[in-house]
Amino acid sequence: MSDDKNTASFGFRDVPQEEKSRLVGRVFSSVAKNYDAMNDLMSGGVHRLWKAAMIDWLAPAADTQLIDVAGGTGDIAFRFLDRTAAKKGAARVTVCDINPDMLNVGAERAAAREDRDRLAFVCGNAESLPFTSASADAYTIAFGIRNVTHIDRALAEAYRVLRPGGRFLCLEFSRVDVPILEQLYELWSFKAIPAIGEAVARDRPAYEYLVESIRRFPPQQTFAKMIEKAGFERATFRNLTGGIAAMHSGWKI
Repeated sequence: MSDDKNTASFGFRDVPQEEKSRLVGRVFSSVAKNYDAMNDLMSGGVHRLWKAAMIDWLAPAADTQLIDVAGGTGDIAFRFLDRTAAKKGAARVTVCDINPDMLNVGAERAAAREDRDRLAFVCGNAESLPFTSASADAYTIAFGIRNVTHIDRALAEAYRVLRPGGRFLCLEFSRVDVPILEQLYELWSFKAIPAIGEAVARDRPAYEYLVESIRRFPPQQTFAKMIEKAGFERATFRNLTGGIAAMHSGWKI
């Protein structure tokens, strides 16, 4: 994050706040078609385990009404639907993403699902969600919050749209707490990932940004305090794979 109130971090660069959304949008429009395949390549498929762990921790009920933010391609939404299908309730998920290209990928993937009537895709900004207050039981965001311009505004919106007793759950890349793993992860991040992005997605700069944005995101303890400042109670986190990723939880009491 930038310390200048008039700028925001875009990777290792600080840019005018009004520019960040456009720049991030360009990145995700470029990588949308290859986004899920690149996630597999970049993480060796481990992101699938992280997302499954997120749904495990959410433990959705048969009638949970979920808003999944920055989840355009549907990965979290589909896992949620699969988890609640056996409960034969009225559980529904609305995917909200600011990027139409990411949403189009998700909608294409969802077209073949028999449970697509329990799923909706909506274009919207995490900092000003197009939902009424106290309308959701749960709010999830996976690998998206570090890309918003004002994290505090996104957290405030998460709090607003949740009902009392609602759950906030965020999965995001974080700070590695295992020294040897940290060194290997640094090499992989700055050497391998941009090269894979260039070879597969034909866009090295986009993946350089994604790697840099991870390093600019607040560490676990700092982000937990930001969640508390937004009004959430019982803010806690769980590290995954030595802190490469972390899940953050909070409750609207």
